Amino acid sequence: MLQIARLAPTQLGESAELVRAFLLEQMSDEGGFRDRAGVSDLYYTVFGLEGLVALQAGLPAERTSTYLGRFGSGESLDFVHLACLVRSWATLSHRLDGLPADRFLARLETYRSDDGGYAQVARSPRGTIYAAFLALGIYQDLGCALPNPEALVRSIEGLRSRDGGYGNQPGLEHGVTATTAAAVLLRRYLDAPIDPQHGVWLLDRCHPQGGFFATPGAPIPDLLSTATALHALSTLHVPLAGVLEPCLDFIDSLWTNRGGFYGNWADDGLDCEYTYYGLLALGHLAVAGSAAERRGKRIDVL
Repeated sequence: MLQIARLAPTQLGESAELVRAFLLEQMSDEGGFRDRAGVSDLYYTVFGLEGLVALQAGLPAERTSTYLGRFGSGESLDFVHLACLVRSWATLSHRLDGLPADRFLARLETYRSDDGGYAQVARSPRGTIYAAFLALGIYQDLGCALPNPEALVRSIEGLRSRDGGYGNQPGLEHGVTATTAAAVLLRRYLDAPIDPQHGVWLLDRCHPQGGFFATPGAPIPDLLSTATALHALSTLHVPLAGVLEPCLDFIDSLWTNRGGFYGNWADDGLDCEYTYYGLLALGHLAVAGSAAERRGKRIDVL
């Protein structure tokens, strides 16, 4: 994801500096990045750091390292924040030799579910795709092989919805866009077969005026669903030409000259998370725009 997000500045142009300034403003004195309540949070720190990397901006390594060091090997953290701690260290240094990888992984394995997946709650009977995505990310960040990947694939497949997508609970009538996108990426990383119909499923969630719906019943599209759908469609090698201009318009409608992106048309708050998803979406649209230009079609930037 981060590699693609690095292409966002080609769409942002001079506005990339506003995004960089916005992300730096979200950093607290203690070195973490703030949530919407103004409190430092490891979850938002991941998005703040990766947003700065995407913009090829300098990282506040010393201050943020001090903040991360407060959490040790994550004994006091829940599953999601444990994953965020590892990801933040990886983003900061790319050298994790000095970190207690064995303790991170031992803690992670307490969240392995009975069906071979991972769940946000320890000793759960069933895993979720969200937890599986985070767990695999921890193993990748630490440079370790995930144990029993076949069981994880079976857990993921047990979460397929009746309409062909995926949810975080079994037996759902309709899948969720971001969850289905994560399932596509997981199957790719785990070398499991990917149903090409997932591309059709994801494209069906696109609003005619741009952006992707989270579910068929969602009233408006949102930036999380849009960014993750575009990422999964790219993984499936689905051409994005048909959604390029509408999605650019959609993302432009969420842009603010404060440098951040709103999560949807009804949102009235800004944070590092949705700003990063804005960068990810723009990165994929930059690739699609370059392809369109090679075919002789000009695409206006934001």
